[in-house]
Amino acid sequence: MKRLASMQPYFFPYLGYWQLIAAVDCFELFDQAQYIDRGWVNRNRILKPGGGWSYIQVPVAKHPFTTAIRDVKIAPLPEWKTRIVNQLAEYRTKAPFFAETMELVESALFGGQEPTIGALNCRIVRQVCDALSIRSEIVASSDYDYDYGTIPDRGDRTLAMVQNMGASEFINPIDGISLLDPDKFARCGIKLSALKPPTIAYPQAGDRFEPALSIIDVMMFNGIAETSQLISASSIVPAINPLAPAFQLDCA
Repeated sequence: MKRLASMQPYFFPYLGYWQLIAAVDCFELFDQAQYIDRGWVNRNRILKPGGGWSYIQVPVAKHPFTTAIRDVKIAPLPEWKTRIVNQLAEYRTKAPFFAETMELVESALFGGQEPTIGALNCRIVRQVCDALSIRSEIVASSDYDYDYGTIPDRGDRTLAMVQNMGASEFINPIDGISLLDPDKFARCGIKLSALKPPTIAYPQAGDRFEPALSIIDVMMFNGIAETSQLISASSIVPAINPLAPAFQLDCA
């Protein structure tokens, strides 16, 4: 019926995130997941002047430990968006596609007044997808009346989500495929596959390439059009995991 993938809504995530979106018919932003401090939901990495990397970050308000991403509010601190823009200004003299990238980033940052980090990231993901000509359908898990929190096992939770969305194939990043059981998915009539991205290095400022930075860095040095081409440079392989755990959810 359709290919599905799901990830938490990250803040301007890395290249592989967009490759995963482009590989499926429908991409679910799992904003019902518990917010994790020092993760990728409210921050990401960019090149640091003089070498290495630094964070760009959205301030979030204090919240209970178990709060879902969709419910974590952005802290009402002044000028946090401007601070990010000022950090990215360091790219001006070294990145050939600074102007077009900043136009997109500023439009994404200032294009709304979302109260929560989940809502902000969902809009940014959709806006960047439009710019990169990614035509996959983007949905948020909270848009559907289903409580995945009642299923304790991650593998079972993923399988239930795929069934709830009516997908015939689920694609997961290859580095996390060991958490899922392809045989279990197959017994439920669902194909489990893995996204295998190639190793991509591109010219950055400096002698050392810093991998896995925000998509902002990729666009700064490659431009939006070439970044769109890089996103298509991945392959889908069958999920094979002989040591998969025995999940509890049964389709029989």
